[in-house]
Amino acid sequence: MPSAPSAPQVQALVSFLEHESEPMIVLDVDYNILASNTAYQRQFGIAGHSAAGQKCYRVSHHYDVPCDLAGEHCPMKKAQEKRGPDRVLHIHHTPRGPEHVNVELRPILDDAHEVVAYVERLVTVRNASARTTSDGLVGRSPAFVRALESLQRAAPAMLPVLLLGESGSGKELFARALHEASDRAAGPFVVVDCSGLTETLFESELFGYEKGAFTGALARKHGLVETARGGTLFLDEIGDVPLGMQVKLLRLIESGTYRRVGGLETLHSDFRLVAATHKPLADMVADGRFRQDLYYRISAYPIHLPALRERGDDIPLLIESVLQRLAKMGRPYRVTSEALAALQSYSWPGNIRELRNVLERATLFADDRVIGLAQLPDFVLHTQPGLPAPGVATRAVPTGAKLTDQALATYAAGFAGTRAELARALGMSERTLYRRLKALQLA
Repeated sequence: MPSAPSAPQVQALVSFLEHESEPMIVLDVDYNILASNTAYQRQFGIAGHSAAGQKCYRVSHHYDVPCDLAGEHCPMKKAQEKRGPDRVLHIHHTPRGPEHVNVELRPILDDAHEVVAYVERLVTVRNASARTTSDGLVGRSPAFVRALESLQRAAPAMLPVLLLGESGSGKELFARALHEASDRAAGPFVVVDCSGLTETLFESELFGYEKGAFTGALARKHGLVETARGGTLFLDEIGDVPLGMQVKLLRLIESGTYRRVGGLETLHSDFRLVAATHKPLADMVADGRFRQDLYYRISAYPIHLPALRERGDDIPLLIESVLQRLAKMGRPYRVTSEALAALQSYSWPGNIRELRNVLERATLFADDRVIGLAQLPDFVLHTQPGLPAPGVATRAVPTGAKLTDQALATYAAGFAGTRAELARALGMSERTLYRRLKALQLA
């Protein structure tokens, strides 16, 4: 049996940890907190109460059992198995409320290579909130925490990150959080919207151009690559980059060099690349719509961002966050329990963007600042007969199926994708869909 560290040994360790600016605690093998440094007491402690002698899972999580028995990853158990460090992102109870905290646990071994104690380092995540907030990333569901943990691991590195998620799932917010958690946080965060740009326009926007490069180029223009120097370049919807432009983008990423349109001078870039898409890039590679070599370059570290239907527990928190932002422009709104139940049962094909739009629309009808069922649109309250539930992978309506104009209008209003995607979901041609939407004055 390994012997527990003596009081002088613990005190010597704490004296060493006092030089650390980050909160740190010393634990024994039975989850008891032996001591903590001043940074921990300042950030996580409660005035007049010492954490020493308490179980770590009681202090951090208010659990009666260790984390692994409560369905969570327990770094102590993993560190003991590996005889090495382990790291996890947890939601901790703090004097300010629940917060996302990066926990790194390192075992202390005796001469027999047995674990006698642990040192735990805690770093609060500043770019995401487990509480209601009017801006930034918000969530505490397991799916959200997994994505956030992946983001925190990737942030300190320079390798390219590819964010994969449905439209409206918050890819730009995740990209900005990644930038803010990186060593380049003091530099610019530059967004390039790749959708809808022609090859010529994309090149001039990305690389800039020289005076006289084309008609209307009256002066030299710096490109977004140059603007992102020292920071992060976020290529949103990279799946829409024209095929002819992909080779130039690949050269930029691999060599770190580029030339302005109409220029001869070779310029050197300095940015961290983050890309995002809702398209299946692997399938696009297979059928030749996306370059394989570019795909491998940008997908060094893919992160799946969960759809809103995958993080239903976050819906009340997100609702309160949206309403908090709206409250800055006037008196606060509240949602009735019946309306909240309806909002939680809806599948949200447009994800957080659609949720925000629905709430903003509902406030227009909430004269008493109360959002009830009457203020919610019909497509949230129920799914029309004969239609697939929006956002859920189900069998499409057979081609030629009779859809009433009201059902079509309702479903189209709640659909967040393109017209072509809506046509496929309804099992009709895009031309037929356009003709019917035009007749309904919805085209």
